[in-house]
Amino acid sequence: MPKVDDLVKNGTALGVAIGLGAAAIAAALVPALPAIARAGRPAAKGALKSGLALMERSREMLAEASEELDDLLAEVRAEMQQGRHARHADMDGAEVGGKTDEG
Repeated sequence: MPKVDDLVKNGTALGVAIGLGAAAIAAALVPALPAIARAGRPAAKGALKSGLALMERSREMLAEASEELDDLLAEVRAEMQQGRHARHADMDGAEVGGKTDEG
């Protein structure tokens, strides 16, 4: 049979005390949970409203950034296409000029 001194040294008594304390606190709080939930409801609603507003603003900002990126990509593509046309025109002119010099 364990001695009381052994129980105190290895922390068993502390564990039992913490368990009993937690059980007592839980027994006191369980009946009060609906009241606590009702009291916290306005704060939770406020937090949700703020979160929704932030989410909507973030979506707007992301849509604007996406539109800017799409515009920039379209400009770059157009410039690249113009560059290709200019190179082809230069190459066609060089070929035509090269053939006339030979003939």
